[in-house]
Amino acid sequence: MTSSARTRSPHAAAPQLAYEAAANAVIPMMTQPKTKSTVRSARATLTTTTRSSAAPSPTRREPSMDPQISLWRAMSAGDPAAREQLLKEHLGLVHHVARQMSKTLAVKADFDELVSSGSIGLMSALEAFDVDRGLAFSTFAAPRIRGAILDELRRQDHVPRSIRRKTREISQARETLGRVLGRNPNDREVADHLGVDLQTLWKWRSDVEGAHHVPLDRSPSETETLAPTPIEVLADEANDSVEDVINREQEVHHLRDAILRLKEQERTVLSLYYFEELKLHEIADILQLTESRVSQIRSKALQRLRIDLSPMREDVA
Repeated sequence: MTSSARTRSPHAAAPQLAYEAAANAVIPMMTQPKTKSTVRSARATLTTTTRSSAAPSPTRREPSMDPQISLWRAMSAGDPAAREQLLKEHLGLVHHVARQMSKTLAVKADFDELVSSGSIGLMSALEAFDVDRGLAFSTFAAPRIRGAILDELRRQDHVPRSIRRKTREISQARETLGRVLGRNPNDREVADHLGVDLQTLWKWRSDVEGAHHVPLDRSPSETETLAPTPIEVLADEANDSVEDVINREQEVHHLRDAILRLKEQERTVLSLYYFEELKLHEIADILQLTESRVSQIRSKALQRLRIDLSPMREDVA
């Protein structure tokens, strides 16, 4: 999953980590004294770390009109039951986005993998959502879910290494020029920065967009403006069988238990990386480890989750 995608939807997850979605129900556990102080230390130490904030909706509504406002407030206050309830209620949104993306992706991807990756985006959205903004949660969460899925596809071998390199170079060029110019650079400026002509840049971008099915000249929040409406989500859920609903509830419990079985250091790294949205080198500074060691811990945790959850995937298949 790339830096540009990451500013949008936290640099979401590894396919297996998507299972880390259950962390939503486990976050309470992550607030044990040690881990909680680690996160506080992270925020205090990395005061320059910038975070994307969800833009307010053009049309605001009174939060009091939301029948679930008490549930959201309970989750914000740290109520694990409320957090788990919201996770269950919105897993349908992940399935909706994954279904839509499976129809348009230029590469063939396993639907379960899309759902797993999208669950990380849902977890991030649940933690970052501010009910007082009056923004519909589906509108806020859809870009993060989509971004998490795209990030995971980029991490995997679905995309050739040359395409990933082009993705990185174009994104870095736009980011660098954006800081220098104080605005989004145009194609000519990006091409000059990369030392190529416009035709080459356009060819690169065509290759990249064909592989990822997402324009590189849009911010992550703009890559998915067609968030599903409540009616669309309800329609999807209405088509779910009782078995689908039961499976979804089982997913939550499997995910939660799998994360609880991780070592404390592994949970801490995943929490800082996926929920605090810190970079590997920042986590390394906080935990006083090398960046490569942090990367190893993260990879090992994801591998353990994948192995631990493989029976669940076989049951659902």
